Amino acid sequence: MTQLQFPEPVPGAISPAAGETAKADGIARAAANTPPDWATACRAAIELMARRGTPFQAADLIAEGLVDEPDSPARWGAAFMAAAKAGVIEHAGVVQSTRATVHRSLCRQWTGTAAHRGAAA
Repeated sequence: MTQLQFPEPVPGAISPAAGETAKADGIARAAANTPPDWATACRAAIELMARRGTPFQAADLIAEGLVDEPDSPARWGAAFMAAAKAGVIEHAGVVQSTRATVHRSLCRQWTGTAAHRGAAA
């Protein structure tokens, strides 16, 4: 008996490259439509949390009163991706969200990069 072999990737399957392109497009649209005041406050909050050198998530920014909830949850991804691309933060695992509105779903956790913490010192 021979095992059925499929070519990689399976034709008709979701393309990882197309998925990354769609993600980048969505983040760009969210960033372009983010109110400037919220974007500025969120960037400052992320930079402050990053300087501390301890892991954090979006809910921590709200819990500490550093920024309000955005008008759309899509704004978070754009803000954190921009900070990561700027070298301010780096991915530090996946944890349960502390936000009551998302029922402890999984979310990314971040920490400040050594370069950002050193520049802030």
